[in-house]
Formats: sequence, structure tokens, C-alpha cells
Amino acid sequence: MLATTAHRTEPKMQRAPHLLVVDDDVEIRNLLLTLLTRRGYRVTTACDEPEMRRILAASRIDLIILDLMLPGKDGLTICREIRASKSIPIVMLTARGEATDRVVGLEMGADDYLPKPFEVRELEARIKAVLRRSLGAGDDNREAASVFKFRGWKLDARQRQLLSPEGAVVDLTTGEFDLLLAFVERPQRVLSRDQLLDLARGRDATSFDRSVDVQVSRLRRKIEGDPKEPELIKTVRSGGYLFTPVVERL
Repeated sequence: MLATTAHRTEPKMQRAPHLLVVDDDVEIRNLLLTLLTRRGYRVTTACDEPEMRRILAASRIDLIILDLMLPGKDGLTICREIRASKSIPIVMLTARGEATDRVVGLEMGADDYLPKPFEVRELEARIKAVLRRSLGAGDDNREAASVFKFRGWKLDARQRQLLSPEGAVVDLTTGEFDLLLAFVERPQRVLSRDQLLDLARGRDATSFDRSVDVQVSRLRRKIEGDPKEPELIKTVRSGGYLFTPVVERL
């Protein structure tokens, strides 16, 4: 069962974020509906993949809280399918908390991962962190209109959009975008995993080094000519990663 904490008032926003909770456990759905609504979120729930699809087709959803173990299609399959066509942030929940399961979840495109049982306070912290990254809020240290160019690629920090050298829009998850932004803002400089966690994910939620490796691997598959022989993002043994291109800031 979830551990509850004292109610805290959610900061006022122009529009309350709309969360979709997908879990086959009716008690968890109802509890999250109650507690997250009290914290200022708009919450809709679904018990399985078909119901989730109907809600996504009819509503604007800002973030999905997705259980791993669902009847029919499991959460990992659903996450992969959503990520193939949508960029909605996803926080995965599971009763299995092994690091390997977390890595698989991130590889499927989840933005964060939380094992059960969990405290609602921790879930809320992760929701806030993922939404902040997704919406581009809280980035006061970044110029709002910054555009970065490297090797023919164009990254627009304000629009949160990556264009390939051919001019095609490249779909990135929230984590992938923030990781690439951290790299282009600090090119030709070795960044440790801890630094990348701080820069791209923040410390709002507990993270682990492998999450950076997973995101780098996913990012390489989207921007490298040969992900197995990367030229843009180099691994520095015992150091971290190095973004090699010269970056032009517009």
C-alpha cells in the first residue's frame, strides 16, 4: 500500500497538469486520484490499455503514470507503442524494483521509474521534475530563444525541437532532449554521469548512473551515423561522456 504524507498546496499554474493513471488495481487508482487531485492536478484513471487509448484519443494528457503489470498488454509494450507516436512523458510504476527492470523501462522510453510501494510525496516529486523538463519550465539559466547548431543538426531549446541535417523533426523523449541540451551547452568537455544527472534530470528524484547510459544509448541511435562507432557522443573511460562537435549558438 502507498504511504501518504501531509497535504501540500500545489503552486498556482495557468492550467492544472492533466495526469492519466493507468493501473489495474482499483485501490491504487482511487488513492492516486484523490491524493493527486488534492495537490492541484487534474487526474483521469484507466484500468487497462484499451481504456487508456480511448482517453488519449479524447483528452489532452500531460503525463502518464503507467503500471508495468497490466492485464493484456504489459506496461513496457504500451510504453514502447506510445513512444513510437507520441512524446507524452511517462512515469512507470512496478512492484519489481531491480535495476535491470528500471533500465528496460527507460530503454522503452519511460521518463522515470518508481517501484512499489512508494510514498506519494516521492511520486509527486518525480511528476514535477518530469513535467518541468517536458514543459521547459524552471530553466532560468538557459536563454529562452537559444538555438544550437552542430554538424548540420539544429536544436531549438525554446521549441524543444531537434531538426536533422535534412530538415526532418527528430522525435526525442523528455530525457533525451534534456540530455542533448546539456551536451550542446557544454561541448568538447568531459561530463561525468553525476554532472549529467544534475544538468539533465535534476536531483528532484532519486536516480542512478545506468539511467544516463541508457539515455545516451537511445540518443546515439537517433543522431549518430553508426551508434556502435559514435562520433558525436564519445565515452570517456572512468570519466563520463564528451560531446565532440563544435556548437554554434544562435
